[in-house]
Amino acid sequence: MSRWPNPRAGRRAGVTHAIGTVCRAAGYGVPDGFGGHGVGRSMHEDPGVPNEGRAGRGMRLRAGMVLAIEPMVIGGGGDGYVTAGDGWTLRTTDGSRAAHAEHTVAVTTNGPRVLTAA
Repeated sequence: MSRWPNPRAGRRAGVTHAIGTVCRAAGYGVPDGFGGHGVGRSMHEDPGVPNEGRAGRGMRLRAGMVLAIEPMVIGGGGDGYVTAGDGWTLRTTDGSRAAHAEHTVAVTTNGPRVLTAA
């Protein structure tokens, strides 16, 4: 989380900008349309937490928000993917490997609290 500076209530969620910037600088592709989401009582709640964004334009964080941060990257540097016939499986168009990770973070007045195990 070191690339998400001071994510506390009242600040903007810079993680959207950080994910895209850090991943692309490392040579990875970032497929469009994927990202994290709010966590609550049902699957994939609002607000959406995209994997790319403009610096200083992220959503305002509020104490009590719980967010799933979900970077998805493509090893070949491209952004292309196709959805398999099962409607769930994704494959990169260039055949390179891809990875997806998730951490769940609670926003508190004292800063972030990572809820997932290391």
